[in-house]
Amino acid sequence: MVKKNILVTGAAGFIGSHLSERLSAEGHEVYGVDNFSDYYDVTLKKRNVEAITAAGVHFTEADLTGSLTGTLKGGMDYVFHFAAQPGISPDVSLQEYVRNNIFATQNLLNWVISENRDIELFVNIATSSVYGKEATLPESAVPEPISFYGTTKLAAEQLVLGEQRVGKLRACSLRLYSVYGPRERPEKLYTKLIKSIYEEKYFPLFEGSEKHSRSFTYVGDIIDGIAAVIGREAQVSGEIINIGSDKEYTTGEGIALIERITGKKAKIEKTPPRPGDQLRTTALIDKARKLLEYNPSTSFEEGLAKQVSWYRDNFLNL
Repeated sequence: MVKKNILVTGAAGFIGSHLSERLSAEGHEVYGVDNFSDYYDVTLKKRNVEAITAAGVHFTEADLTGSLTGTLKGGMDYVFHFAAQPGISPDVSLQEYVRNNIFATQNLLNWVISENRDIELFVNIATSSVYGKEATLPESAVPEPISFYGTTKLAAEQLVLGEQRVGKLRACSLRLYSVYGPRERPEKLYTKLIKSIYEEKYFPLFEGSEKHSRSFTYVGDIIDGIAAVIGREAQVSGEIINIGSDKEYTTGEGIALIERITGKKAKIEKTPPRPGDQLRTTALIDKARKLLEYNPSTSFEEGLAKQVSWYRDNFLNL
C-alpha cells in the first residue's frame, strides 16, 4: 500500500471519525478538521477527537467558511468531505443550511484547487435525502428533495461535480443511506431510543414513522464503501454512487430489535409528523458493487447490538 495524505472534513462527527480511524490504521497520514458546531453536544465530538488523535490522526479545529490557506495543510492526495449542517430540523434555518452545506463546500473546493494541485480525488459525502420522499431510485434518477437539508446537500454535490466536469479536479459523490452504529448523533433514532430505554423516559416517535422503511446501514459497512474509492480514481471520477444496505426494515422493526437486545420495553410517545421526512428508502447499490466491489455484510440485529454495547460502555454508570 502506498501511503497517502488524506484530509477528512467533519472528522469529529459520527461517520467522519470512523473513516479517519480506519484510514490511519491502514497507514495513511490523516488530517481531520471540524468546527465543533453546537448542533449537538460538543463534548461528544471532543470525545471522538480524543479517539482519532489516539489513532494517529492530526486534528485542526476550523470553520470551512473561513480562510483555509495557512489553516489546513496543503498537498493532500484525497479529500473526504463530510462536514455539513446535518439532519432535518425545524430549529435550523435555511441560512444555516446554505452557509454550512453550500458556501462551506465551495470555499473548500477553492482551497483544494489552489493548494492541492496533485490531488487524486475529492470525495463528496452526500445523502439519500436528495432523492425526496422515497429514496428508492438509481443514481441516474432526477432528485426531488423535500427538505432544506436535502436541497442544500444536492447543491453541494453539484458544486463538487461541476468542478470535475470542467476538469479542475477528479471528484465523485457518495450518497449514504440511514447510517447507524457506535457514535451515532444523539438526536438520531437509535441513540435517542437506547438512551430513553435505559433512562426509563418516553421516546418521542413521529406519528406514522413506525411504518417508514429504511435501508438502515451499519457504519462499518458504510466505511468499507467509502474507503474503497482509494485506488479507483479513474473508475469513480464524475460518478454518483449510492452506499447503503439493500435490505429494508421499518422503524417499528428496529424499535422491536432494540427492545429485544436490551431486554427492556420502550415508552413510546407519539408526536406530530416531521415535515420533510422520507417515507421509504431502499439503497440500489448495483453501481457500488460494480465499481467498488462493495458488499455490506453486517446484519441489522448485529449492528444494533454493537450500538447498544457502545452506549452501555460509554454512557451508563457515569
